[in-house]
Amino acid sequence: MTASYILTVSCPDRVGIVAAVAGVLADSGLFITDSHHFGDPDTKNFFMRTAFEAGNPEFNQTAFTKIFEPVAARFGMRWALKDCALRPSALILVSKSDHCLNDLLYRHRTGALPVHIPAIVSNHMNLAPLAEWHRIPFLHVPVSEAGKPEAEARLRDIIAQTKADFIVLARYMQIFSPELCAELEGRAINIHHSFLPSFKGAQPYRQAHKRGVKLIGATAHFVFDRYTTAATKVESVTQASFVFVWYVAGLLLIAIDLRRPSEPGHSKIAGWIVWMIAALAGCCSVGWFMPS
Repeated sequence: MTASYILTVSCPDRVGIVAAVAGVLADSGLFITDSHHFGDPDTKNFFMRTAFEAGNPEFNQTAFTKIFEPVAARFGMRWALKDCALRPSALILVSKSDHCLNDLLYRHRTGALPVHIPAIVSNHMNLAPLAEWHRIPFLHVPVSEAGKPEAEARLRDIIAQTKADFIVLARYMQIFSPELCAELEGRAINIHHSFLPSFKGAQPYRQAHKRGVKLIGATAHFVFDRYTTAATKVESVTQASFVFVWYVAGLLLIAIDLRRPSEPGHSKIAGWIVWMIAALAGCCSVGWFMPS
């Protein structure tokens, strides 16, 4: 049976890295199915991601380490080998809005997101029926101003018990404490309904409208203690021209809805960022495909 793996490499850039990596794989009888690499001219660092198949049933990470370590040492590489059969575990946090969660669960159910969802955590009970329909455990962790430390302690326990590789804040309307942000650095993804660092906080589309901005969207970023240091991963754009017209009692009523257009953008960006993390974890062997 053929097994699929993904090799990721980073090191100082120099001549011969691609040839050396490809040579080791070829000499070991490993079939490359997809490969991408990039040399950063500013930092002089090199990055490579290569998918390959191993037809030998005795192939494993220990055996690969023995043949690859000499090359890694020669180029000063940081490297990782991921088994595509092992899916990363994504714990989803939500509040009351269901559009991001519904989209993620649909993509998960259809196989578009190669992740395992061990549980859905919420500070409200509103979305329990949706989780139940998808047969995913729903954990209610109420949050109050006075009880926030206890709620975060419970969340830490859930993360440990579910062995979550990363956490998705799919419209989870609570702000983590600086301590929890530090603990989850590089593992927690937030979906924010505007372009960061602009229009932070509540009602970002109304903020954009007041400034005369004609493009709105959503941002997916790693969670940090401050917005300004948040590492943006993906942003999505849509036109801010949503005008709805009604005729009521012979009168023409026109309203601009600055809330509704956020929902498709949130859902799209949530699906993208979870897929990207799954790809980085080695669960997607096709190079740069992203779900629509």
